[in-house]
Amino acid sequence: TPYNRRHNYPLSQRFQKKNPSPIQHTLEITYSMKKKNMIIRCSIVTILLSLYSSTTTFETSHNSRMMVHSFTVPQYRNVMHYKKSLLHSTVEKEKVNGEVVEEKNKEERSLSDQLASSSVASAAALATAAVNAAVSMRSLSAPDISKSYISLDDSDVEIDGDGLPLQYDKDAIEKYWQKERGALNQRWGYFVGKAVPFLTKLVTLFVSEGKIEERHIPGLAKQAREDLEDLGATFIKLGQMMSVRPDVLPQAALEELAILQDSVIPFETQIAISQIEKELGGPLGQFFTSISNEPVAAASLAQVYLATLNDGKDTKVAVKVQRPDVLSTISKDLYVLRRAAEVFQGLAERFIPQQRTNYVALLNEWAIGFYTELDFKNEGRNQQRLRDVLIENNISGVVVPKVFEDLTTRRILVSEWMEGVKLSECSPEQIKEVTPIAQEAFLVQLFSEGFFHADPHPGNILLLNKDHKGDENAKLALIDCGLMASIQTEDRDNMISAVIHLANKDYPSLVDDFIALKILPADTDRPAVIPLMDKALSPYVKGGGAKKYEEELKRMYGMEDSISSTVGGFQAMTQDALTVMNDIPFSIPPYFAILGRAIVTLEGVALTGDEDYGMIMESYPFIARKLLKEDRPEIQRALQEVLYSGNDTSGGLKFTRLIALLNNAAGSVEKKEGGVFVDLDAVPDDGLAFEDGLRYLMSDEAESLRNLLESEVDNLVDVISRQIIRKGFNEALIALTPPRPPAIPFFGDLLPPTPKVDEIPLPILLPGKDGSASTPSVGILSLKDFIDLAAPKLDQDDEIYALSVSDAAGDILGPNIALFLRGDSVLSVKTVQLLLKSAQSGMFGKLNDNEIVSQVFDVVGRLVDQLDASSGDDRDQISNITSALNDEERRKFDEIMSKIIERTIARTTDRLADTPRIV
Repeated sequence: TPYNRRHNYPLSQRFQKKNPSPIQHTLEITYSMKKKNMIIRCSIVTILLSLYSSTTTFETSHNSRMMVHSFTVPQYRNVMHYKKSLLHSTVEKEKVNGEVVEEKNKEERSLSDQLASSSVASAAALATAAVNAAVSMRSLSAPDISKSYISLDDSDVEIDGDGLPLQYDKDAIEKYWQKERGALNQRWGYFVGKAVPFLTKLVTLFVSEGKIEERHIPGLAKQAREDLEDLGATFIKLGQMMSVRPDVLPQAALEELAILQDSVIPFETQIAISQIEKELGGPLGQFFTSISNEPVAAASLAQVYLATLNDGKDTKVAVKVQRPDVLSTISKDLYVLRRAAEVFQGLAERFIPQQRTNYVALLNEWAIGFYTELDFKNEGRNQQRLRDVLIENNISGVVVPKVFEDLTTRRILVSEWMEGVKLSECSPEQIKEVTPIAQEAFLVQLFSEGFFHADPHPGNILLLNKDHKGDENAKLALIDCGLMASIQTEDRDNMISAVIHLANKDYPSLVDDFIALKILPADTDRPAVIPLMDKALSPYVKGGGAKKYEEELKRMYGMEDSISSTVGGFQAMTQDALTVMNDIPFSIPPYFAILGRAIVTLEGVALTGDEDYGMIMESYPFIARKLLKEDRPEIQRALQEVLYSGNDTSGGLKFTRLIALLNNAAGSVEKKEGGVFVDLDAVPDDGLAFEDGLRYLMSDEAESLRNLLESEVDNLVDVISRQIIRKGFNEALIALTPPRPPAIPFFGDLLPPTPKVDEIPLPILLPGKDGSASTPSVGILSLKDFIDLAAPKLDQDDEIYALSVSDAAGDILGPNIALFLRGDSVLSVKTVQLLLKSAQSGMFGKLNDNEIVSQVFDVVGRLVDQLDASSGDDRDQISNITSALNDEERRKFDEIMSKIIERTIARTTDRLADTPRIV
């Protein structure tokens, strides 16, 4: 509560006299600011000052005694002095070019705005203090790994001399925490001592100026970087992750945080050598013939030396040596993160009770990941597994160093040396060039294997030298596999479905994906959620990271033109945000913590090379290839949804979508809505040629599609063949029917009418009743009856379907093909030429393999060509289609065509089975 104004003696005396806990105080500092000849008195509330009280230890006993351990009166007074001087500094006038200039942004900052911000800050401070006190009074358990997605070593736990487990173990860490309770509180106090002044400074600037001005960025960034370095390895990692987000932080901050990538002060080489000898159990020369005098890289957790193996080959290796005592620091940081998560969870439950996100579980994933990175034996196992994954998936552009397992321990890792330069030292042009390679490798890890590198920052990706040894196609090396994670198959399938729906702006279906991913509850209010999804997610799909996202939001809410429109847009955006927080009980699954870290990091690297990069649209071709390749039921359902859903209600296969999907898999994507979302119903103008599409369809990459299309192709052949037969029969009937005899004047029609050829009963050769062609039979029926049995009339849906197929074929193969598939001019010379050329080129399977049949085709073909010697473009295209196939693709094609012909004959035979026979 605010201090009593009746106390007019100094704060230091008041504190000494009353000796209250800092929780009981909200510091009110007043300052004067000239504005239009008025003195405005503003109250600035210290947001997180009360957190200093969190260095207290609460002992529960019969008298519930509270003891303040590490926050002294002088410290409290120093913080207040710092705060007061900081506030005064924000209202000082600046000197620019020798002239005193009043800061414009402060003139425009209204008193009401400052008071409003101050009130919010005050409420936040009081709530934070209360929650922190509650958290302090209960004992905290270490994160549970039973539901963790981190790739962990499940072997027997090893304990060091300090009682710390060398691999993550919940019980062992809790036991260590109980023993080191005082040290944990001291570490928490140190963390708060760094966080409070920095966050207070940010809030002060925001309250007094309305935003963080550009001139403050360099100083704030430097302070943040120095604070992170002082806090140690865990927090340096956080700074490294943020240093690759040009869309989130200004350039000055990025440059300052980038220092964290490789500027960590190394420990002495002699200490490293002693640790190597201790871990490996022998003198250094027993294992290595040489080692660099200084580390080639020093990071927050370890440093790396270049060495040569004592293997008779002088094999170059990288020796990674863990920093001394880092395990103890990380274990304490685990407690700090756990406690911070509890405080944040309590605040979330107070202010946004509708949200169901378990922030403690989210931060647990981060904390477990940090600890796991110190287990180098686990890292070596992960690294070798990742190496095998990329090799098995034919990812030739990215390599992972080989691990020498016999020289690897919990604190030492020896792996193959890679000649290259870190991506953090490359130009944006170089990064842009290799981004597709890195992206493909990551998508294979995430969606195909469910085992992925969770820390792909530019310091962990090497651009290989041109003369590097090994795979000559490799351009990148992925190193530092200490943090790897696994995603279950069900979650991967739901993510794939979500990417598809997000890419083509199908938000109603995306709601189902979010329910399956446990982001939204099953009883979600869909009419309320879908419009908010559009506003929140569409700007992200457009790409460009956080900066472009902010610009798009302003445009969407009309906050670009006048002050009035900006105010109105802000109110609308605020209302939507409140709706999300209060009315939509969404939650973030724990595995999103580690997955989000990987995506944020990799996307930040890509944005460094291309400021318009958008991960959803860039990853869509990979998703399309995965849909076409895998034949698991879940993937088949997603593929069916893409190919069979659409604006019409026919429910049949959309051939335009099939062709578009083949093009998408090849990297050619047609877009809609200003080039943002995928247009599933449009074929790209610069798409695949038909022969290339056929080759892809016959490849192993399209196995899922072939399995799905098997029944669809049978239906297609049946509908098209019935249409061709019926229209061809009508065309022949007209040609064969003799003209009607002329009527004689005054006498009329003396001659009987010409009989209808199609109604004359005729003996017709039929297959045997058992369906066997070897035992034919004869039936008496008219040609019309025969055609109606063998090729039943098409209904309306069949006609629409046949029309869509012929139109799609016409777009790809030319108008003559479309004409034939529609059944028009079936008896024309051009049609006969096309059929003969198709048979000769193998489009109908191995009909042409028989020498006699081949000779007949040649003779008939020459005769037909004499009747029409016009251009043979269509026939040449037919010939090119199959000639482009290699032997394996041609084998698959012939096998498929043979099965189609067999099933077509069997289907026709079944239709004629009940026809009366006379023989």
